[in-house]
Amino acid sequence: MNTKPFSYSLANENPFNVVLVEDDHNLRKEISDHLRGNGFTVFDTANASAFDDLVNPDVIDLYVIDLNLPGENGILLSKRIRAKFPLVGIVIITARLGLGDKLASYAHGGADFYLNKPVSPEELVLVLQNLGRRVKNINTEQAWSLNLRDRILMSPDLQHKLRLTSREKILLVALSQAKDNTLESGFIADLFTSGEENDFMSKHALEELIARLRRKLKSAQPPEAEAAIKSVWGVGYQLCIQIKIEH
Repeated sequence: MNTKPFSYSLANENPFNVVLVEDDHNLRKEISDHLRGNGFTVFDTANASAFDDLVNPDVIDLYVIDLNLPGENGILLSKRIRAKFPLVGIVIITARLGLGDKLASYAHGGADFYLNKPVSPEELVLVLQNLGRRVKNINTEQAWSLNLRDRILMSPDLQHKLRLTSREKILLVALSQAKDNTLESGFIADLFTSGEENDFMSKHALEELIARLRRKLKSAQPPEAEAAIKSVWGVGYQLCIQIKIEH
């Protein structure tokens, strides 16, 4: 529990989405209220199990995780998040003072910061501000830019400008906005089906669309880069690059 109220304000606007995982109800409310008061959008939960049903993780920039959680502990949860979303920011908070816990949080959990309780409200806000800016900068540098009006996709290094067909544009937008950037094959086919007789996308036509778009994206990627769109067995397709939509 904090010895100092969470009332200190350092900024009026922080455009970052934060997940707080803390099992102490009073402390969770205290931290959440304080961060919201400083402009963060906060999603809070008491444990790792509830976290999985909390929010679409694709929209989260930062995580604040208590080390000593019931069930899956903070290090294991942090490790799981880091493996799936390597560019997010992770802050571990804990009352444990041992060096071993701190080293494990960094080495095994992939944490960016390790803060001891009672957590300083000023320090937590500053840590999240700085970490959030770094995350946003990294994501922006690695994102492709899609201009919807002109159907132009620009590579992150700005060296390649790809002109898309209408169907390619629709497909990329749909994948970029889907949960985990993944869509079922049937759902994708429905995007290009008007409902009129004989107007539907066959499995072969969908595979051809994916193959052509993969080749187009590959021409603008480094030779060692993974495929921008990968097949998900038994499901459909997943977009493996980040796309920033420009209207």
